[in-house]
Amino acid sequence: MIAKELYHLQQEVERLEGQIKSAPPHEREAMADRLRRLKAERDRMRKALDGAKVPPPFRQPL
Repeated sequence: MIAKELYHLQQEVERLEGQIKSAPPHEREAMADRLRRLKAERDRMRKALDGAKVPPPFRQPL
């Protein structure tokens, strides 16, 4: 579930980055703000996914 959401966020970030390049200057600021929020959410999901892969240290064999 997290991986799927991360994939969708990555796709949305890439799409929005492409749109910003061709957007009129008066729309770029709002789009850049949305892009910033999407990247923050993407990074949060990536950290959650990476954290889910690492077992806690107290469960590691000695």
